[in-house]
Amino acid sequence: MGFIRELGRGSFSCRFKAVLLLTFGACAFISGCKASPIWSTESRSPDGKMAATAEAFTNGGFVAPGPPTARVYLKQTAGSQKAMLVFAFSEGPPDGMQVNMNWLTPTHLELTYEGRHTIDFQAVKYAGVDISVRNTTVESRAPQRQ
Repeated sequence: MGFIRELGRGSFSCRFKAVLLLTFGACAFISGCKASPIWSTESRSPDGKMAATAEAFTNGGFVAPGPPTARVYLKQTAGSQKAMLVFAFSEGPPDGMQVNMNWLTPTHLELTYEGRHTIDFQAVKYAGVDISVRNTTVESRAPQRQ
């Protein structure tokens, strides 16, 4: 009988260790995937009804971290609506992931960025706001006319 009792304890111990190891592994994996912000900024529309938020971050990970990513969100300032993704790009140097936000009118947001990036998502309109995007690198490299 003593042998069976010892066998049962060992089995419980092995299962407990396996569950503990899996739990630790899952926690480590999840914490390794959190993004570390590089910068963020906010810009409100001239009438104060909308707010655009831009953020850039590096994607973490154990094996290979992902490329730096920049995102712009737009939301109404009144109410409890969630911010909506309106622009995102990746693939570039971490120090070149900034997006400038310029409200041309209360219903037209212009986003500008520099460098060579992969556009992951681009909305042209959200909640009555037109969204235009320009890469200013192309403009600055154009030959100057005299």
